[in-house]
Amino acid sequence: MHQQVYHSRDIQAWEQRWFSEQNNSFGLIQQVAWTIAQRLDALFQSKFQTTSPSHKNMKKIAVWCGEGNNAGDGYCIASYLKQWGYEIEIFASAIGHSSDLKRAVEYARQNDVTIHSNFNMTQTFDCHIDALFGIGLNRDLDETWQAIVQNYNYQSGLKIAIDMPSGLNADTGQPLPCAIQANHTFTVLGLKAGLFTGQGKEYSGQVDVVSLIPTDRELKSIAQLSPTHIQLPERQAFGHKGSYGHVLVVGGHADMGGAVMMAAEAAFSAGAGKVTIVCHEKHHTAILARSPNIMIRDINALNNLDIQTLLDQVNAVCFGMGLGRDLWSEQQYLNWFSKINRSEHLEIVLDADALWFLALNPEQLRSNVYATPHPGEAAKLLNYSVKEIESDRIDAIQKLQQKYAGQWVLKGAGSLILQDESVHNDLWICTAGNAGMGTGGMGDVLAGMLASLKAQFHDEIALHEIVTLHALAGDYLAKKGIRGLQAHQMNEAVYHVVNHICAKA
Repeated sequence: MHQQVYHSRDIQAWEQRWFSEQNNSFGLIQQVAWTIAQRLDALFQSKFQTTSPSHKNMKKIAVWCGEGNNAGDGYCIASYLKQWGYEIEIFASAIGHSSDLKRAVEYARQNDVTIHSNFNMTQTFDCHIDALFGIGLNRDLDETWQAIVQNYNYQSGLKIAIDMPSGLNADTGQPLPCAIQANHTFTVLGLKAGLFTGQGKEYSGQVDVVSLIPTDRELKSIAQLSPTHIQLPERQAFGHKGSYGHVLVVGGHADMGGAVMMAAEAAFSAGAGKVTIVCHEKHHTAILARSPNIMIRDINALNNLDIQTLLDQVNAVCFGMGLGRDLWSEQQYLNWFSKINRSEHLEIVLDADALWFLALNPEQLRSNVYATPHPGEAAKLLNYSVKEIESDRIDAIQKLQQKYAGQWVLKGAGSLILQDESVHNDLWICTAGNAGMGTGGMGDVLAGMLASLKAQFHDEIALHEIVTLHALAGDYLAKKGIRGLQAHQMNEAVYHVVNHICAKA
């Protein structure tokens, strides 16, 4: 079963339904706190991750509590850790009116936990636990709370967030306008989208779900996490180059030849049997010098019959990389797209400048069309600002599909993948990848991989799996460091993930 991701309002409604069945709300707070305290105790006595400092001597812990039930979790966690011999101090704002919170405060006092009615740190602590806000926060923090969050982030030591890093929108992954930067988040009841997309990964660290009540029929997920364990069928001994798909890469304006090269090389690295580039003849010598196995055609020398003949001979088309945005580019787009989009047998990838012209000439896409915009291209397609796209990425990708149909990848940290109705309109979130992949050409590599793997496997491989393979290749490439990665270095990494990371069926 894939990991389900929920909207915060659905989590809250689920919780209220559970309470309406006469289940005790303070009892749930105690259960959550007990479970998290146990996990923290284990964490403190291990190295946690090889890249993290040892926590074996972690004894002094500060718990930062707000005014809601999330603070109740914090008070109870402090009480349990105090019982187990940890030195605990709570730093808190005014106590809210919730009866559950008051019971949690009283429980902490009974356990002789020191409670400060401020956030003034006069000593250092080994660990700071954030129990300031829960998932209900959907407004910008005022200046006072911003200062508290910034003070928390300034402290040294391990940073733990309870449910959500305070200040981070649970559904969009956007800081409001700042947020706790946690090493580890224990999210309560279910996973929230904001932990994984937008800027969520920057703030949430390692995510561990604390699920303590049974799901009911009314609870519906909004997305799933794309798994990193991906199976590719084993190649048969009698296969030949015609068995593994022919990918056509179309683009390459006279001034931009690199994009089609990277897409084509990625297609070969992902296992395509044949790859042809159609681009300006100016780039042919460079292409053959780098990759003599790539076939080439001059885009300016092809008439309508030539184009249709090519389309009839290939299994997938990767269209738009380095196409440009001038009058020549527009004419090429209109000529090619009219033929590509009506070819039912083709797997079609639209990227880069093809998306620019799609925005200028909106059309309904077939289910075998995969569009891969970054936030800037998505903004053009929807006539939004980039800020509007990033403020709610899930809403943006849903609107893209509503407007254009087809299948979509909204690239960026926590890339979103929205498949079409024939595959249950599934929304997926890619959790692999790293900041080093934010460099020119990575999208061209993804487009080439997508065309290649769809040409080879068609419906046997899902769109979200290909996006995840691309991200895993980036992670493999980043093992020696994320600064300075270049997209043309991805070929070896792509080759590695499709041969070694993928388990064979």
